[in-house]
Amino acid sequence: MAALLPRECTLMENLDDRALEQVASFFSAFSVPTRLKILNALRQGERNVGDLTAILGGSQANVSKHLGVLAEKGLIEKTARGTSAYYRIIDPRIFQLCDLVCVQVGQRIARQSEARSAFLRIARSAERTPRKRASR
Repeated sequence: MAALLPRECTLMENLDDRALEQVASFFSAFSVPTRLKILNALRQGERNVGDLTAILGGSQANVSKHLGVLAEKGLIEKTARGTSAYYRIIDPRIFQLCDLVCVQVGQRIARQSEARSAFLRIARSAERTPRKRASR
């Protein structure tokens, strides 16, 4: 049974193609695991590239590249302090979006796991059941 959508979840219905392209572009920021790790690291507050590189591993150039994408999409902003740049989340509501997606993914994985378990039970049962030979 499908859940009913709240009234406020209808905004996308009225968007034209250009606006939908912008929405799709925004969502592309979430399509790389490194960017999601950066967002998670920034949940705790501001961090500079050095901090993020230490947390995530990898190179400073790679982390900087992903920070640039997140900033371009409007998810984070950079503040210069002395010789360092610090990054922070612009709107913490993005974590609500991420949590909604995580619930959906978790439910899908649970359904797949249930289906796999049912299939394995049937397969094991069939292995234990002796087959009768067809008479000639």
